[in-house]
Amino acid sequence: MKKIAVLIDGGFLRASAHKARKHYNPEFIEAFAYRCQVAGEEIHRILYYDCAPYVGTASHPVSGTPCEFKGSDAWLNELSRKDLFAVRRGVLKFRGFKPKRIPVSAAALTDADFKPDFEQKGVDMRIGLDIASLCQSRSVDRIVLVSGDTDCVPATKHGRKAGLQVVLIELPNCELAPELLSHADFKRCVTWP
Repeated sequence: MKKIAVLIDGGFLRASAHKARKHYNPEFIEAFAYRCQVAGEEIHRILYYDCAPYVGTASHPVSGTPCEFKGSDAWLNELSRKDLFAVRRGVLKFRGFKPKRIPVSAAALTDADFKPDFEQKGVDMRIGLDIASLCQSRSVDRIVLVSGDTDCVPATKHGRKAGLQVVLIELPNCELAPELLSHADFKRCVTWP
């Protein structure tokens, strides 16, 4: 029996699930995580990496009127209480507004022509640190990674050099980057719950 740690980049999973019109909540995430396991494997831990929604106020780019961003992290707290789950939180930064369409029309612009631009910070680093920690503790035989971010390549290379097997999860209608596949032992296709 191989012990595994399932590492899920929440931003990547959420964007893919929304494209597939799936309702994204703690129950969906839990059901998906267990689909990443195959016969002959035992889940040691499920590590979920994400950011709480951004909370703050900014000015719209055209009118200058205030735009308030609200959100709750209650769903992350709920997820952290599920069996075998640990939630690792990054920070969501507001980077301003960007045009919804490029090139920008020569017509008069309104606030509706722009959307907020957010950036996740610290998630990739936390994934890398956890992979290094799993290598050191030897508590698992395999790392099962759900991410499309090539920033994870150095961490997956480190995991393999340390003797862990790396499994990349391929989501429906979402092709993995060749750079990621080059530094993994297995690719596993998982369907939506």
